[in-house]
Amino acid sequence: MKELYIYGASGHGLVVADIARDNGYENIIFIDDGENEYPTFEDIKSSNNILIAFGIGSNNIRAKLFKKVKEEGFHVATLIHSSSIISSSVRIEEGTVVMPNVVINANSTIGKAVILNSSSIIEHECNIEDFVHISPNVALAGNVNIKELTHIGIGSCVIQGLTVGKNSLIGAGSVIVKNIKDNIKAYGNPCCEVEEL
Repeated sequence: MKELYIYGASGHGLVVADIARDNGYENIIFIDDGENEYPTFEDIKSSNNILIAFGIGSNNIRAKLFKKVKEEGFHVATLIHSSSIISSSVRIEEGTVVMPNVVINANSTIGKAVILNSSSIIEHECNIEDFVHISPNVALAGNVNIKELTHIGIGSCVIQGLTVGKNSLIGAGSVIVKNIKDNIKAYGNPCCEVEEL
């Protein structure tokens, strides 16, 4: 029986569990470090041969826990829903979750522990760095670069060839028509930088 531990017993974790089932995992165990009924990472840390996926939407928390899990020697799962369409030339790093109906086109690169949420579109030659969250129905045109720890809000789009800097937050429904700097909150149509994070 294929077994998978999911770190994060949230609503996002429930979706990750569905994708895990789609990938053939039959025994799914949630772990969570909050005050709840689930075992914590400390509870399972001494176990061997455990495979862990991440059900955590926060980029910074997911990055911290990913690094902790790897330092402790655990293996990390990459989960891709069967309804997604992914070019054979795409590279996807470990810990990433690709949700239903995602499209990733030719020569794109997806980093570690990225979330590509439902029905997002990643066009040709895009580069999405580690610990990014691409929300549902986001569309990235060709050759877009999303730097690490950035969150692109639901329904946003980015025109071709642009870069969105690291650790930035793009509000829902934004239309990005120029480069966005690091550590910036931005939103609107056209998307405007409003404050530093």
